[in-house]
Amino acid sequence: MACSTQATSNCFLCSLVFLLFCFPWQFVLAQKRIYNLPGFDGPLPFALETGYVEVDEEKGVELFYYFIESERNPEDPLLLWLTGGPGCSSFNGLIFEIGPLGFDLQNYVDGLPSIYYKPDSWTQVSNVIFVDSPVGAGYSYSRTAEGYQTSDTEAARQLLRFLYKWFEEHPKFKSNHLYISGSSYSGIIVPILTLEIVIAKESHGAPFNLKGYLAGNPITDANFDQEAKVPFVHGMALISDELYESTKKSCSGKYVNPSNIHCAKNLDAVDEVIKDVNKDHILEPSCPSPIQKPGQIHSKAIGNIFYKEEVPLGSYGQLQARTCRREGDPILMFWANNDTVKDTLGVRKGTIVYWERCAHLSYTFDVQSAVPYHLTLTSKGYPSLIFSGDHDMNAPYIGTQGWIRSLNFSIVDDWRPWYVDGQVAGFTRRYSNNLTFVTVKGAGHTAAEYKPKECLAMIKRWLSGAPL
Repeated sequence: MACSTQATSNCFLCSLVFLLFCFPWQFVLAQKRIYNLPGFDGPLPFALETGYVEVDEEKGVELFYYFIESERNPEDPLLLWLTGGPGCSSFNGLIFEIGPLGFDLQNYVDGLPSIYYKPDSWTQVSNVIFVDSPVGAGYSYSRTAEGYQTSDTEAARQLLRFLYKWFEEHPKFKSNHLYISGSSYSGIIVPILTLEIVIAKESHGAPFNLKGYLAGNPITDANFDQEAKVPFVHGMALISDELYESTKKSCSGKYVNPSNIHCAKNLDAVDEVIKDVNKDHILEPSCPSPIQKPGQIHSKAIGNIFYKEEVPLGSYGQLQARTCRREGDPILMFWANNDTVKDTLGVRKGTIVYWERCAHLSYTFDVQSAVPYHLTLTSKGYPSLIFSGDHDMNAPYIGTQGWIRSLNFSIVDDWRPWYVDGQVAGFTRRYSNNLTFVTVKGAGHTAAEYKPKECLAMIKRWLSGAPL
């Protein structure tokens, strides 16, 4: 028997309540346009969207993202940006590297920190999707425990799934030139994902307008990255000629796995000499890493000042002499864990216990070298931009140069300086197969955090096809 109009309405409402209670995720909007952010004065001067994309239905893996449209033209290239770790939130890229926002930590007193607009953002010349990947990073989460078991190759596969679904929801960007990009440990993931896209295009015509990829201060292969540390610290005058020559001779130029006791002792001596040097940037102060608890700032690691008691949030202000780049991490985590902030960003309630800048993951490192991926991609002619801060000891530019040389590509444009505002911004060399290597003078790990103006000029020229 048919229901009356009122009865039908009641039936529908009852069914809707049942579905919302039993299956809440299906009824939460996957995308949210953000017009204002806590701590930012006034409306945002650019288009920001946040959201989730489910990349593994069986395990319930949801990747969170921030999408910022180009401030110049939405038809500009589209960059997928990945942050390293693995396990660091892509919010690092947005706030500290290539995005248009920053925290005013120098003037912080208490409460939520102020956020300011940064003009030297890559969103001046491109659309950027910042993805919290792999699952467990940032606000990304899984509805099952097994969903948190991930790896290099699994992260890349899930990101490929992310792109398929994201473009389905954003069809107007399908024709934009697509570039896969990232920094630090994402130097492993970027070429893996890029090759996954190429295979998908070649095998079944996947709808990706892929034009190339780029990696900053990339972790690539321990046989190059770690082997480069000793010659790097010698070249930077951090160890003596005598120690360098003794280490080089006893280790036969191989420093990762010492083959004899003399080599091991020399490497210990090198580590002892440089133990107090900041590995992210050898010219900056070396400071202890901030240790934080939910709702508190741990006071043992604020600048170069040490305290015996924990300082509750809100009492952090008035602490001056902030000399360390990472001393603001507790403030960042206070902001990201604030309920108002999470509501504004559209973070699903109950999915994240505590947001961390870099989370510890259950992660399998199943790709030991990204060099074969670079060889395949560049041999297919996909343009690549590999850039390094020349004061980075974590991923020394010497190691990056080494694996690029191992590709045996011919040099098209030999080593030369490149300029910004009439000043040398670094040095560059271009190889066959559209591979460009760039150093950013005075930058650390990672380059865009230390030299935003220069890195914006670099990416603007490279994306346009102009020589650096």
